[in-house]
Amino acid sequence: MRALALALALALIAPAGQAAAPAKPAPKPAAAKPAPAFDARDPAALIGLLAGMDAKAEVAASGAGVVVLNVATPGGRFGAQYVDCDGNGKACGLLAFSTAFERRGPTLDQINVFNRTQVACRGYLTDDGRSNVMYGLLLTPKMTSAEMKQHLGVWQGCLATFGRFNRDPQGFVIGG
Repeated sequence: MRALALALALALIAPAGQAAAPAKPAPKPAAAKPAPAFDARDPAALIGLLAGMDAKAEVAASGAGVVVLNVATPGGRFGAQYVDCDGNGKACGLLAFSTAFERRGPTLDQINVFNRTQVACRGYLTDDGRSNVMYGLLLTPKMTSAEMKQHLGVWQGCLATFGRFNRDPQGFVIGG
């Protein structure tokens, strides 16, 4: 108790210049900048997402409410087409992944059977007879990057299924 009284007395009589400086508040840590929100309607968001997945996408063309991307992945190449975009090529309403196969095998009737047996993937033939597959989705401002990754997974499934079909259209239709 005597030590406490002595310390108080010394503190009160100490010259003003020797008084202990008030403790400075600890500096606030720099506020972490929030990561930019993922906006699936913006082609730049898909480009960034794919970059984080060991893939590369670049704008091939844009205008008139459409933005076309060329995508290269370790497994192959495909296209991504944003449609119903605003004047800046953002706030797009729809996205379609597609690819063309060089192999000319399925007939129109076989493509139609494929389409009747599939829910997400749509096959079609070009004017020169090449088979193509497409997967389309509606975009909303609430779609997360995790949901976009799920759509990319569905698209990868479409590619695998259509690839099997394209190699043997008759066997695919008969054997499923």
